[in-house]
Amino acid sequence: MPLTELVVRNAKPQQKPYRLFDSLGLYVEVTPSGSRLWRLKYRYAGKEKRLSFGAHPEVSLKEARERRDDARKALRDGADPGENRKRTKAHAEAANTNTFEAVAREWFASRSKKWVKGHADKIIGRLQKDIFPRLRGRPIAEIKAPELLAILRKIEERGAIETAHRAMQNCSQVFRYAIATGRAESDPTFALRGALTPVKHKHHASIKEPAAVGALLRAIDGYSGLELTRLGLQLAPLVFVRPGELRAAEWVEFNFDAAEWRIPAHRMKMKVVHVVPLSSQAVSVLREIQEITGEGCFVFPSVRTVKRCMSDNTLTAALRRMGYPREEMTVHGFRSMASTLLNEQGWNRDAIERQLAHAERDEVRAAYNYAEHLPERRRMMQAWADYLDGLRAGAKVVNLKLNVV
Repeated sequence: MPLTELVVRNAKPQQKPYRLFDSLGLYVEVTPSGSRLWRLKYRYAGKEKRLSFGAHPEVSLKEARERRDDARKALRDGADPGENRKRTKAHAEAANTNTFEAVAREWFASRSKKWVKGHADKIIGRLQKDIFPRLRGRPIAEIKAPELLAILRKIEERGAIETAHRAMQNCSQVFRYAIATGRAESDPTFALRGALTPVKHKHHASIKEPAAVGALLRAIDGYSGLELTRLGLQLAPLVFVRPGELRAAEWVEFNFDAAEWRIPAHRMKMKVVHVVPLSSQAVSVLREIQEITGEGCFVFPSVRTVKRCMSDNTLTAALRRMGYPREEMTVHGFRSMASTLLNEQGWNRDAIERQLAHAERDEVRAAYNYAEHLPERRRMMQAWADYLDGLRAGAKVVNLKLNVV
């Protein structure tokens, strides 16, 4: 006799599990703990099998019968309802682990080991702020170009045009990783080429006119703020490394006997050791700094704690106090200053690019040639320091390359 809701609800637990049968293989199993579990007994390929439909009262008698009927329909179609359920569950689990966010975090974990921390933080921060919240739970294989474009448009709407382009680039990297690992078939960002507002490229402001460079150097020499800040600004044009590489410099990286600064790979943007030949002027500035901070780890420690390096705003703020707005000069601008003037003076372009630690397209070549052009770079860095001394003194501008023996 078929079951009723009242019978199922009133079923009392016993010392051993027992069953109350409904019809067509459906029954409820009552456990000693009082649980009432729906089961379906069926045969497939000559074997008796069981299928669970959940517990009462979460699953009512009516719902259990509907699930039974669906299972019997699958049997009539020649399918095993138990195997169907396993496949459905597997697909659901795959969808959960193959969301855009899950794949992106996996991609980030595999790639970020090769990146400088600051670069890695920017990428994951961009994804967490602008992409993950809008694609939360979305299987990566289901994301199409219009959906992604709508997200990127939101970034554009707040005026962050370059961020939108960088976000699209990061998304493309994630999609290509998903394709390579078999979790997506296409990269929708290819269809978005030309769809975003073009980026108006901004260059780091820099002084390049020789007389103005001399005036800047004299202003730095006369800086009345903290001595360590003045020395940092004096060293910056002599080595023209990236601001972050300068601020986080450690004393163990310097060899005064060899007149050399070797920045380890983990601190470089491209994860390759960078050699900075030190002119006699650079060594002299470093000796002054050493008297102040030489007993610690960092060449330029924070004013708050010697356990951290100088703030990224310290040197910039000093330039502003000296009357140089960001549209005129930046700390990063010492790099373009050196690049422009050294190129104009005829130095080997490859030597200049290597000294600037610009990206080497061939990663293997980069790893083995971090000291490429080093003899010429040593001559160039000393000649550059001598040239800056001349500009500081207001001397006539001369062609450095022609004066190098």
